[in-house]
Amino acid sequence: MMPATARAAEPSRAPDARSATPQASVPAHIVRFDRKTRVLHIVIMVTFLALSATGMPLLFSDAPWARVLATLFFGFKGAGLVHRIMGATLLAAVVFHVGDVLWRAFVKGERGLFWGPTSMVPQPKDFTDFFGMLKWFVGLGPRPPIEHFAYWEKFDYWAVLWGTAIMGLAGLILWFPVAASRILPGWMFNVALFVHGAEASLAIGFIFAVHFFNGHLRPGKFPMDLVIFTGSVSAHELQHERTAEFERLRDAAGFASVAADAPTAFSVQRGYVIGAIGLSLGLVLFVLIVYATIR
Repeated sequence: MMPATARAAEPSRAPDARSATPQASVPAHIVRFDRKTRVLHIVIMVTFLALSATGMPLLFSDAPWARVLATLFFGFKGAGLVHRIMGATLLAAVVFHVGDVLWRAFVKGERGLFWGPTSMVPQPKDFTDFFGMLKWFVGLGPRPPIEHFAYWEKFDYWAVLWGTAIMGLAGLILWFPVAASRILPGWMFNVALFVHGAEASLAIGFIFAVHFFNGHLRPGKFPMDLVIFTGSVSAHELQHERTAEFERLRDAAGFASVAADAPTAFSVQRGYVIGAIGLSLGLVLFVLIVYATIR
């Protein structure tokens, strides 16, 4: 869990003379996520919620609430069908994303994807930021300047990738048992069943507890961070929360390339509606899985 959360509401410090920037040179809003990334996030969010809602009744089929939840999908057979469709969609979305990254890196020659301030690859700064956050958390140092992606965001990103790969592989073995039996020993099916359920439970717990808290429910963001839905942040927010990125853009005169219009009222309202639905469903499912586990 992100150590910074306990003090995230701390008022921002006034910029010193070195970091002062003429107001006209800084746009009011700055692009953080492009349309493709926002659409991909929506697809992953919807499919993950659907997979959770259809997988939990199958995993905890003896629980009374599982039968009630399964009726929303016309029974356990319907829940299984929806689960497979959503699983295939999630796998396709992840494969598309990985393919897009490889295309941009090796065909288009785009730099900075595998290393640099805008890369999702963990780097030495992420480790120093982590320990710096621990020190800041207990009041032993300043808050470290965060770049475009923080270490906790990179952890979330890679958790989705390896989690989807593990659950997807195990799910495909269970979905196509005859084909899988031609190349795998029988005991692998028991392993696949266990891994699929265990990894799914871990993913549900992490997403609905840690990710939701870090992204939306922590002080300074509560009740919701709309950036993944609107795609942009204010310059003040960027300077306060991602000081290293703000200073890098300022020093390189890079604000012009990331300037954005203010989010429209419709996009803000749409973000609140989509986010509220996702948060509500996720928290309900999280409570159900905790109840089923400890009962």
